Amino acid sequence: MKTRRFLLTLLAGAATLAAGHATAQQQRPIRLVVPYAAGGPIDVTARMLAERVKDTLGPVIVDNKPGAGGNIGADIVAKAPPDGLTIGIAATATNAVNPWLYSKIPFNAATDFAPITQMVRVPNVLVMNAETAKRLNINSVADLVRYAKANPAKLNYGSGGNGSAGHLAGELFKKEAGIFAVHIPYNGGNPAQLALISGQVDFNFDNLATAAPNIRSGKLKAIAVTTLQRSSALPEVPPVADTLKGFSIDTWWGLVAPAGTPHDMVVKLNQAFVAALNAPETKTRFASLLAEPVGNSPEQFSAFMKTELVKYEKVVKATGAKVD
Repeated sequence: MKTRRFLLTLLAGAATLAAGHATAQQQRPIRLVVPYAAGGPIDVTARMLAERVKDTLGPVIVDNKPGAGGNIGADIVAKAPPDGLTIGIAATATNAVNPWLYSKIPFNAATDFAPITQMVRVPNVLVMNAETAKRLNINSVADLVRYAKANPAKLNYGSGGNGSAGHLAGELFKKEAGIFAVHIPYNGGNPAQLALISGQVDFNFDNLATAAPNIRSGKLKAIAVTTLQRSSALPEVPPVADTLKGFSIDTWWGLVAPAGTPHDMVVKLNQAFVAALNAPETKTRFASLLAEPVGNSPEQFSAFMKTELVKYEKVVKATGAKVD
């Protein structure tokens, strides 16, 4: 009898330990790797969503791993155990541009990630110095193309550097419009915008969130947005695609897990983050950042990233830009 009681006590203890272990496993925080420095729009949106999903998923710890144009952080996610406890941000640069821009890259953007959901898109905008636009009588994409064709090589445009979003957008625009404009690279987006405001360059393709204050102040004239549809943040400004059919080049980012992460875990993560993206408070906060929430399925995000990867291969190769 004593032996039986002893065995039952032992089994109960083992069950308690097992239950405790399982609970500890469930409570382990999820690591969300952001491949950019703290404080930027990608980091801000990641932290916002991490806070909103904690009741569903438990604690989500944001871990900033900037460097090499986002490649360092992306590689950490690609090589993490596929257990659902490490996820990360995939962005236009890391998963569409860098594979063609960098001579060597430590991960495969097409095969090393399990897409969860696209978080947001941020339109880019074609802007001109307001005084330059008035002097040249340019009020639309058609006006800009017409002037460029009538005045070969007289226009120039600035960007945040070779291979930057502004550079690639400018080169795609030139190709689709059949015009020529000299590219002047600067050391970052802010110097490029200052050059535009001071009249050193004629036009830029800038992030809408960055350009908006100077558009509102009248220093810059918004000619067109680069999304296929008008942006809710700038509804009076038409898309470039109204003139150059199919033109689309905006900034986006979303969530991915390492390839091989079980499907049920991916679905669970998707449901939690999509619900957070659709919350009215999130939409209001994103609107202040001029970011438009997306919140699609893993399959939709996967198809979108494949399309973007193909698109940017052509754009990057057309520019000849390379980072060794």
